Amino acid sequence: MNDAADYARPFAAKPQSLTLEQAAWITPPAQATDTESLIDVPRMRAWRRNRLREQIAAYGLDAVVLVEPLSIRYAVGVRNCTLFQMHIQAGYLFMPADGPVIYFDTQPGRETARQLETIDEVRDDLVPLSHMFSGERHQEKTREWAVQMSDLLEKHCGAGARVGVDRSGIHAEQALTERGFTLVDAAPVLAHARKIKCPEEILAMNLALAVAEDGMTRMRTALRNGITEQALWALIWQALIEHGGEWLDYRLLASGERTNPWQQEASSRTIRAGDLVVFDCGMVGPFSYGADVSRAFHCGPGRPSDKQKKLYTLAWNEVMHNTQLLKAGTSFREFIAGRHVQELGFGDQPYPCAAHGVGMADEWPVILHSADHEDHYDGEFEAGMVICTESYVGEVGGVEGVKLEDQVLITDSGPITLSRYPFEDTLLSRET
Repeated sequence: MNDAADYARPFAAKPQSLTLEQAAWITPPAQATDTESLIDVPRMRAWRRNRLREQIAAYGLDAVVLVEPLSIRYAVGVRNCTLFQMHIQAGYLFMPADGPVIYFDTQPGRETARQLETIDEVRDDLVPLSHMFSGERHQEKTREWAVQMSDLLEKHCGAGARVGVDRSGIHAEQALTERGFTLVDAAPVLAHARKIKCPEEILAMNLALAVAEDGMTRMRTALRNGITEQALWALIWQALIEHGGEWLDYRLLASGERTNPWQQEASSRTIRAGDLVVFDCGMVGPFSYGADVSRAFHCGPGRPSDKQKKLYTLAWNEVMHNTQLLKAGTSFREFIAGRHVQELGFGDQPYPCAAHGVGMADEWPVILHSADHEDHYDGEFEAGMVICTESYVGEVGGVEGVKLEDQVLITDSGPITLSRYPFEDTLLSRET
């Protein structure tokens, strides 16, 4: 099978037999109907829950207690005021390696949870874990929470159980430890569960990418001399909300001299003819799946300069080269050893990482540019991982720079680029 039609054709008759390679080429309809639905959402939720339970057992834990909303979304599918709960702890989830999954939340969250087959019991005796809701009674409330969790752990896991926790807070963790349980960070368990995607997750991710690409098209169409960075960036937000997505992780859109150095957020700067406009969408779209793609546009009228074309082409070369290194069985160290190295003078302020994982937003792993870096850790790429390949090219002290990024699925048959928004022919000089 060599093209999109070949990959998609076998799926038309038997959706249950979908492979990762087939999923990579399919953009599902945004709304489920009795004839069009391609995403088996209950199957996706069940797969994630089972994968997480496998990792709970693999790490020698008896249960996890999750407070982080995206962790809960992954584990069972609940979505309730996610951004709010990222800074104000509210709902929480008890998931043993084997036993009933129990969810605590406010009324809106409980109504959502009762619709989900992944949750066995929904409880309303929520104990506030945030200082905002508990005030000076915070330690009292965390002790009350520890009693609540202790009862569940003793009933379903036994005394002295090992428990993975995330974002419950130091007082809650201390109170639960005092009751004889061993607490560990749930982050590794979650990271290694989430790193491998099932075909339904790839379909959800393709839907998020299609939403991001709609936003990119709106920005490309509206780009003109005189529009501000913020007005342009608002268009990708509009596409996101219209399609039922969630949020953008940042405001990374810059033009002209603000493209160097990179990571300056959108401002009220007026974009002028001849400017480069560079952005990183960082989108959390429908089903909470991420679309993390970077592109650069040229604002007309007029043609890009030779220097702009050189910056763009150098960044494109890096993304294309490094994408081909994303193969199952390749270690992170081997990827780094084979990565693209920019020509002299153009690699002195690279993007902070060469590649990183993505699923429900950015995820483990992060691949640095050097295995000698003090923060380097090793690992291995596996089929089912989705990795973003990154490049930023801009001379130190230079006027402009270019950031490009693609989102790539690793399969047993090789890497498949999921992000399909085209690169700019007017900026791409294949002779560089």
